[in-house]
Amino acid sequence: MGLVVGEGLRFAVTGAVVGGVIALLAAPRIAPLLFNQSPRDPVVFGTVIGALLIVAIGASMVPAIRSARVDPNVALRAD
Repeated sequence: MGLVVGEGLRFAVTGAVVGGVIALLAAPRIAPLLFNQSPRDPVVFGTVIGALLIVAIGASMVPAIRSARVDPNVALRAD
């Protein structure tokens, strides 16, 4: 189970880092669209990244729990 969740989190963290860098680089272009909000607000960045990681954990747990329930002998004989 840890392997499946770890793989999903690895993709999520990579995507969050790349997306965060792109968002920081695009901040000057979106600044005119924001009202009374800084385009580089660390609270917003932290909240969004945290929410995405929680969703990634939940999305990785579903197949991990499903695969943990399968008997290995049945899975090997199915092929």
